[in-house]
Amino acid sequence: MTDIQKRILAEVADLHAVPEGAYNIRSDGASAGRRSTAHIEITSKTDVSGIDVRIAPGTRHESVHIPVVLSKTGHQETVYNDFYIGADSDVLIVAGCGIHNCGGQDSRHDGVHRFYVGKNARVRYVEKHYGEGDGQGRRIMNPGTEVYMEEGSSMEMEMVQIRGVDSTKRVTTAELAEGARLVVKERLMTHGSQRADSVYRVSLNGAGSSADVVSRSVARDDSYQRFDACLTGNAPCHGHTECDSIIMDQGRILAVPQLEANCTDAELIHEAAIGKIAGEQLIKLMTLGLTEAEAEEQIINGFLK
Repeated sequence: MTDIQKRILAEVADLHAVPEGAYNIRSDGASAGRRSTAHIEITSKTDVSGIDVRIAPGTRHESVHIPVVLSKTGHQETVYNDFYIGADSDVLIVAGCGIHNCGGQDSRHDGVHRFYVGKNARVRYVEKHYGEGDGQGRRIMNPGTEVYMEEGSSMEMEMVQIRGVDSTKRVTTAELAEGARLVVKERLMTHGSQRADSVYRVSLNGAGSSADVVSRSVARDDSYQRFDACLTGNAPCHGHTECDSIIMDQGRILAVPQLEANCTDAELIHEAAIGKIAGEQLIKLMTLGLTEAEAEEQIINGFLK
């Protein structure tokens, strides 16, 4: 891989060397490395572009890294990755996509990830998006995520996009069985004329299931964001969704809360707050010697952690 590709890989997956455990690294539409382990098998699909990842029941404290790097202007692709997580397993899955575009054509990666989480399995999923390059071509990413959770399973999803992506539409759907638990933590920042749409559709189908979907975002310059989250309670369950956003310059943010209760014992809550940085926060930091710009950056960095 080139130095540019290696740098992007570090940004999206925190990889500076070959990772331990199973991995599949994709670069400009081709495989740049793959390894399966005794408990995690990675195979290529035969009908479409993508991979199948099969994690054996009872697998514990193992990881899978599946980052994607695009460095050729004009490259566009759609990839389908399916994950079969066996019962009673406990694993970390690290994904992410980085695009370096210094040319005049749009570069685009659309990734569809489907997770089949077995009974009592635990999954931590980290997905980071990053873009760079001074070309006129846009950096576009449209991730689609489907989650199917069996009884007693849990999944924690960390979705991060801090800079460099000109256009993204993230669509996440989830279906939870009895006692299943889903936690989503989204961190997002847009600038320039970027647009970001985050759509969540979570169905709480089993008794005792729960979902917590929280987004923290910052919209700067002339960028636009839309957060559209719908929780549907079809059984005795608990659901919470929250959008907490900072708006700056001429940025725009739309929060669309949707709660649907189809059971009298469904407890669903939505919270939303959009506002600018408080003046007293800026003043406090500026009295410590920071400029206004430096104070803003400190506040934003702390907000997005």
